[in-house]
Amino acid sequence: MTTSTSSRTAPSTSESPARDASWLLRTVLRTDSLSTAAFAVLMLVESALTATPLGMPRELAVVSGCGMVCGAVAFWLLARMPVLPPRLVAAAIALNAVCGIAFAVLSCTGLVQLTGFGRVFLGAGALIVAVFADLEYLGLRRIRRSAQARVRTA
Repeated sequence: MTTSTSSRTAPSTSESPARDASWLLRTVLRTDSLSTAAFAVLMLVESALTATPLGMPRELAVVSGCGMVCGAVAFWLLARMPVLPPRLVAAAIALNAVCGIAFAVLSCTGLVQLTGFGRVFLGAGALIVAVFADLEYLGLRRIRRSAQARVRTA
């Protein structure tokens, strides 16, 4: 199911329930985009330093940072789409889940020799990404329930 909304219009009482339901998902996607961009900048800056405070190999930090820039752009564009395609939203949720698991594995294992700060940094990243995935899933469910309710009343 899809919902037709515009992020540039203020909600009114005449809007459909599905339009109101997309507000949470759009807000979370935009916030996710901004925090992902900030995290990407930190990873890219960290990779340029002579002594890396995270202990992460430069190549991994650059690849991660570039991937996060792409993810940030994708989340922003998705949030601005007039219709939120459920499959793309599900892909964003899955991407967050995979990244959260990867950050957790890196922070909790010796796979990469991180500093103590690096472990805390990636552990916090894993937690933040998991929260975004959960909130995006909640937003998607709200849109689907709202669309189903609209179909039942039509």
